[in-house]
Amino acid sequence: MESRCVILDIGGVLEITPRTGWLDRWDERLGLPAGSAGRRLDDVWRAGAVGAISEKEVRAQVGARLGLDAVQVESLMADLWAEYLGTPNVELIQYVRGLRSRCRLGILSNSFVGARELETASYQFDELVEQIVYSHEIGVCKPDLRAFEMTCARLEVRSRDCLFIDDCNVNVEAARAAGMQAHLFEDNEQTFARIAAHLAGAASLDNPLEAARQT
Repeated sequence: MESRCVILDIGGVLEITPRTGWLDRWDERLGLPAGSAGRRLDDVWRAGAVGAISEKEVRAQVGARLGLDAVQVESLMADLWAEYLGTPNVELIQYVRGLRSRCRLGILSNSFVGARELETASYQFDELVEQIVYSHEIGVCKPDLRAFEMTCARLEVRSRDCLFIDDCNVNVEAARAAGMQAHLFEDNEQTFARIAAHLAGAASLDNPLEAARQT
């Protein structure tokens, strides 16, 4: 039986997350050339995104590579999470909350170790959707097709019945390659219209051949 499903990204969609320049400020604070902190920690960020390193290990590596004491490490991590969490997209969150009786709902997010606990405390996304799939918990990031496949499996839905919403075009294209419909998030109004069309049965919007068969 067909079961419509809407799956959303978090950062840049459910959360408003403009760049804050926090790493640039740490370069200045530590007297490092521009971009140095980011380069020194690049592999740590990548490991954290797929759960290959623990939160404790992240802090240890940050301290060792930048020469920070424990207080400075916590200050840097607070800056990281301030940008990561951003602020809630209240209008979209309220709209999605109103969909719970109409379709299946999920989240698929590229993430970082510790994200579930902090986002649950800040935004209660666990009460908004049925399944939250974080890259640091499944070991792969979008646009890896396995991320979309695992999300569909956890929600027990067919990919063709899913609408995926993301603010990054490469992830939107990957979702389509995985058999989903997909929408590039640019603003709330367009997203509301695309979700409404999906729930009304407009499964063909991403697929002109399917549209022709249905007319």
